[in-house]
This record gives sequence, structure tokens and C-alpha cells, in this order.
Amino acid sequence: MSSMSSVAGLSKYIKTLPKTKYSIIGMVIISCLMGSTYYLIDSIPSYGILEDIFYGGLFGLMVFGFTSIMSGALNQQTISSMGGINLKIKHSMFLSALSMTFLCLVIVAGGVISRVTGWDLFINSLLFGCVLIYGFNTLVFWATSKVRFTIAAGTAIIQPLIILAMYTLIMFISADTSFIGPVILQITLKAIIAAIIFVLAIYAFIKIIASPFKKNLGIGVLDLLSLFIAHMNEGSNSLEGLFENMSEAIDTVVTFVSFKTSEGIKALFISPSVHPGPLGDLGGSNMPTILANKFDFFTMVAHGPSTHDFNPIAVSEIDKIEDSVKKGLKHVEYSPNASKFVRYQAKKANIGVQFFNDGMVILSTFAPEAVDDIEFGVGLTMMAQSRSKCNVEDSIIVDCHNSFAPESGEVLPGNAEVFHLIEVIDKIDPNQSKGSIKVGCWQDSMSTLNKQEGIGESGIKVMVIEVDGQKTAYVLFDSNNMEIGFRQEIIDAVSDMDIDEIEVMTTDTHTVNTLSRGYNPVGIAKRDEIIEYVKIGINEAIDDLEKVEVGTGTEKIENLNTFGPKNSTELISTISSVVAVSKIIAPVLLITALLIVFIWIFYGGL
Repeated sequence: MSSMSSVAGLSKYIKTLPKTKYSIIGMVIISCLMGSTYYLIDSIPSYGILEDIFYGGLFGLMVFGFTSIMSGALNQQTISSMGGINLKIKHSMFLSALSMTFLCLVIVAGGVISRVTGWDLFINSLLFGCVLIYGFNTLVFWATSKVRFTIAAGTAIIQPLIILAMYTLIMFISADTSFIGPVILQITLKAIIAAIIFVLAIYAFIKIIASPFKKNLGIGVLDLLSLFIAHMNEGSNSLEGLFENMSEAIDTVVTFVSFKTSEGIKALFISPSVHPGPLGDLGGSNMPTILANKFDFFTMVAHGPSTHDFNPIAVSEIDKIEDSVKKGLKHVEYSPNASKFVRYQAKKANIGVQFFNDGMVILSTFAPEAVDDIEFGVGLTMMAQSRSKCNVEDSIIVDCHNSFAPESGEVLPGNAEVFHLIEVIDKIDPNQSKGSIKVGCWQDSMSTLNKQEGIGESGIKVMVIEVDGQKTAYVLFDSNNMEIGFRQEIIDAVSDMDIDEIEVMTTDTHTVNTLSRGYNPVGIAKRDEIIEYVKIGINEAIDDLEKVEVGTGTEKIENLNTFGPKNSTELISTISSVVAVSKIIAPVLLITALLIVFIWIFYGGL
């Protein structure tokens, strides 16, 4: 598993929140149930069961339900007015509902202990719960809304303050008014000191984990988190602004095969050595679709040799790839000559080779073994070796990216897989006979499937190439890799169709990585339906076959702003170290603070 993609897997913690009305309904129901439950288990006041249920429910609704609904609205307005992001009304209401539920659970637990011991712990339980939700809300606002700590802490006090005020008002109306005197001052002092202790622990924790990001990358961890959430929730690309501060300009290449008829270009097969990441719609994540849509004819954008180091930092960088391809197309020399598709194997490495005019295509896969991206340097070695071995002008290397398992690793210099690739390229017979060529194309967005099934915006594209009676199907899914074994299942399923060879590829789009699984390879679900699309595509592409001329090209892409090897590694190592340190620091700081707050509230001398 690539390190950058393992970080992308953190997206599994981003969930779709319920609509506002459901949070409000939930607060009403939960507050009533918790209030009734507390009255039923607590011996004071001593009512009958029906009275406990009614008065307890009414008490819970007034003190916890209505106040939390009010705070949900006020929190959202306050954060928005202070320039905060991400906190929409449904988010604010859900946070209030979550906080209220936790507070009610603390109070019910206190009621159980009160029933067993005979002590009246309601006030202390209420204070302890309010301090906890105050700290929690402060952390959420500060970490996700891109506001200062003081604004987060000031906003977070709204919910516990309204709850305490409502409780005080009810006690003033229904109980002994002496409660409003010295006791309320003691309770207020307890609450203030406890809140300061807990929120300072949270402040210290955030500052500790933020330091490595500021020192190593020059970015704020809370800015990174806030903008990441904004992208996940709203599709905002503001996070690209942070990436620009840590970007690195590189030079890379894009290779392509162009098929044309007398009416112009019929199809274009592109393999850019640029990685479609990091995730969602950020940077180059949707590059296969965006780049293909820049051309007025059928275009397949395969996965060239590249890793997350070569993630473009902004969508606008894709224009540079387009410019390079269009520049190269002006100089392509065409001929009607192509070879048949031939497979070669050496240990783990499997390649399919086809010659087109003065160039060649190498479709590389390690299936049925699980392997992730092929690094750019390894791809360059493959290009140079194959051009020398086969005496061609252009070598279009494609990482088929079609066999995934969670333990998949990149193919990096020094890995055994590199030598397997070198060995298999040495087996290529450069003296392939050539004949006339026909090409047929078909594409479909696969509208019955979506990102949940691992299908990106471009769906599926199929190109059938016929040379001297041999039909070869190039099948490309707009997906991030393929569930291990699914490639062979597809090959077996089409074995009785009117084709002789087939290779199945994925674009490695990272637009499908915004889901709960983090990784989301095609083939996890609905395999039969996906295979049916393949069969339809092959038949349609065969019907579209017509004679073409073919040419190849290789162009340099200059000054492409990417994460870069240095910054990509730095980002991953920083995140990894922060996660490791947090596992130690967070429990120590927060548990210690909770213990101090607990002792102060329940055993303090006030």
C-alpha cells in the first residue's frame, strides 16, 4: 500500500451527517427519554412511575432538549459570523445532539450512583458533563472551522451555559430560591476552574501535534484539517492553496498513440507519467476525465508509471499535460502498419506488447500478484530498454493497475519486481510482422454504478484493435485499481466473445477515494453488472471497427507543480509521526485533565 494512499484512507472517518430535522427530532426524543430515565432511577423527587415519566421527560426536554436546539442554531451563526468554515446548520445541530446525548448519559450514570449510595450527585454530574462537552465542542470548532482558539472556546461555551441557565431558571421557579445565593456562586466557580483545566489540556495537545507540521512543512495542521473537511463536505479546492506552499516543479513525460481516419483523429490513447491524486477532486485526482474531456474525439487516459510524488497540486496543472499532448500530435507521422498483440511473462511480471508504426505499447501488470504504482524512474528504465531492444521511436508504458490487495506496495528502484520487468522486456521479439489496422471505440459512464462501487466519472472505455484478423480489446475503467482476481474473472467471462486478446486496466483516479473504505477498487461489489458492461462495450466497439492509420508520440511536460518526492515523503512521515505521538500524548494529557476535573468537581471543598 502506498504511503500517500494510506493517508487518503483516513477519509473513512468522514461520514455523511443526518439532515437538520433528524438531529432536532433526535434531541427532543433523547432528552425526554433521558429525563424520564433519570427520574425513574433517582429517589428524589419521589413520584409515582407515571409522574416520573411525565415530569422527567418535561424536565429533560426543557433543560437539555430545547437548550441544545437553541445552541445548535447559535453555534452555527457565531462561527459563520467569525469567518469560520464547514459548520453548516446540519453539522451544528448534529454536534449539539451528540454533546447533549453524552451529557445526558453522564447525568443518568450519576443518577444510578446516587440511587445506590444515597448521595445527591445531580449538580456535580451536570457540571462534569457540561465541562466535558465544552472541551469537546472547543476541540471540534478549533480543529474543523478554521477559527482562532479564543473564538472556538468562546463559541463552545454557548451550549453548557444555556443548559445551566435553564436549569437555574427552573430551580428558581419550582424550588427553594435560596439556591440562587451562595451555592450558585460556588457552582459557578467550580465550573469555571474545571473548564479552564480541561480546555488548557486540549490547547496543549493541539499545539504539540501542530508543531511538526509548522516546522517541517510550513503549514498549520488545523488549516490542513479544516480545508480537507471543506473539500470532503463541499468540494472546495481551497486545500490546493496549502499544497502550493509545499509544491515542487518537476519534468516528466507523456506518451500517446493516435489513430486517425480520413476525417481526422478517431481515437487517442494517452499514458501520462503523472499520478491522478491525492484524493477527491483535489489536484490531479480527476485527471483521467478532465484530460480526456479536453479532446473532441474518443480519448483513453491510462495510468502511466508514477506514484503520489507526482500528484499535481492543482487542477490547472492538467493544462500542461494537454499542451504537451497537443504539441506532440502536430508532429505525429502516421502509417497503416501495426502488429498483433503478444504477451510475455517473466516471474511476476506480465506484459502485453503491440507495435504501432514507429512505436510500441507495453501494457504491464503483475496480476494475479497484488502490486501498486510503478515509480517514474522504473518506467523511464522500461522505456529506454524497450526502445533500444526493439528499435522504436516511442515506447508507451502503461501500468494496468489491475490487481489490488491492502498490502500492495509500489514498484520502486531496488525491488525485485523491477528486475522482473527488465527480464520480461528482454523477451520481446522486435521482428513482429505488421499489417493493416482497424479500430473501434465505445464508452459509457456506467450510470447504474457510482463511486460506492469504485466507478469514477468516465465509467468504462473500450477500444478494440484488429490487426490481420486478431481482435484485441483494451478495456479501461475509471477506477482506483481492481480487486485482486477480478481481472481474471473478466477475461474468463469474455472468452467466448469475438475477440482474441483482452487487457483490463484502471485509470487510478482518486475521485473514488472519498468514501468510507478509503481505498475503493473496482470489483468489490456488483461484479456481474460490471462484466455485463464489458461485454456490451466489446460488442459495440467491434461494430465500430474501421480502418485507420496510427502514429505514436512522446513529449516532455515541463515545470509541472507536484507534491514532489521530498515534500510527499515529508508530509507522510510528519503525519505518521504525529499519529504515533498522539497515541501516547492524547491519553496522558486528556485522562490526566479529566481526572483532575473529576476530583475538583466531586471532591472539591467548595
